[in-house]
Amino acid sequence: MSYAVPVPAAGPSSQPLANPVTVVSPQFQATYPVDLVITEKMMSIKEGAFTVSDINGNVMFQIKGSLFSFHDRRTLVDSAGTPIVSFRQKILTAHSRWHVFRGESSDAKDLLFSAKKSSLFQLKTELDVFLAGNTKEQAYDFKVKGSWGERSCTIYDGNNNIIAQMHKKHDLKSIFFGRDAFAVTVYPHVDYAFIVAIVVVLHEINMDRSGQD
Repeated sequence: MSYAVPVPAAGPSSQPLANPVTVVSPQFQATYPVDLVITEKMMSIKEGAFTVSDINGNVMFQIKGSLFSFHDRRTLVDSAGTPIVSFRQKILTAHSRWHVFRGESSDAKDLLFSAKKSSLFQLKTELDVFLAGNTKEQAYDFKVKGSWGERSCTIYDGNNNIIAQMHKKHDLKSIFFGRDAFAVTVYPHVDYAFIVAIVVVLHEINMDRSGQD
């Protein structure tokens, strides 16, 4: 199976991590920083989601979603429509927890990770991410901090190393992508499909909080 190869990010290279981050697949890792552009489709009724492109506008991932399901579901597909991961919201939880599975599965054996708000009431965005093997959840495996409203969030590993950063696009390319576009810079040797999946969860949790989901 072949996947689109991302374009290297502009600017100085980031220092590689001591340990590569692989959650979805090592095929979604690059030896250089990768800039992804996420375009939100706020007006979509059936697809409560967005498109992920490289900086040249080539679509890499899209979200397919089901609005009318008891467990809110989303699926991340590649440019060929192949399911990469699926998202399932755990209902009746105070911290807005989502589970992310491999492919279109919802079986426990295919669980990759889960994510939830760090606290019930938040002025700033803070999300804890737990890998499937971390069943006790005494400590998070990854953390998201920042401001979703400003599309300015940083993703850290469990050792507080930065692995990805979200930011608004303020250049000529942002005119091409539109005002609802923002960028995510993924550090070298970090699974960018995993980072996209975290951003999807961020999106869904915040849309739910603002009553748009």
